[in-house]
Amino acid sequence: MARTSILTPEQVPAESKPTLDAFAKNIGFTPNMMAAFAKSPIAFNAWATLLGSLSKALDVKTRDSIGLAVSEVNGCNYCLSVHSFTANHMARLSADEIILARKGHATDERRDAAVQFARKVIETRGRIADADVKAIRDAGYTDANVMEVIALVAMYSMTNFFNNVFDPEKDFPAVPEAGSI
Repeated sequence: MARTSILTPEQVPAESKPTLDAFAKNIGFTPNMMAAFAKSPIAFNAWATLLGSLSKALDVKTRDSIGLAVSEVNGCNYCLSVHSFTANHMARLSADEIILARKGHATDERRDAAVQFARKVIETRGRIADADVKAIRDAGYTDANVMEVIALVAMYSMTNFFNNVFDPEKDFPAVPEAGSI
């Protein structure tokens, strides 16, 4: 049951409207999460800026795989639906690769290192072992890339927490519940 209302276009604060309109234009509709998140122009626009910046980090398959792994750990079914959809339609990941990402792995060895690292960061709240840093570096990631993975984990966690708290109605194709794969 949703714990907050979804704003109609007329209710969107003026400071949120340009950002929300841009998302709607790019996606083709206004996702419920964004129509709720737009209630706070400060939080919504900060998140959108972070999302825009991090869309240049790594590659789309790795970003979506990290989003799936983090959302699975955080038990965010709304985000799992969104990331499964985008992983399939934008990153061109297969259904098996999507399930694998939710489990914290990838078929590509380099991407697997990043996804495993991201999952460990969220599971341990950043208290990872030296071996974990070594593993991602050994896969060819620079310290700057490692920082980008951490930033992606934080960004995805923000929307996971938002959606777990407010529970907007899902408007992307349903996926198996978190923890059921």
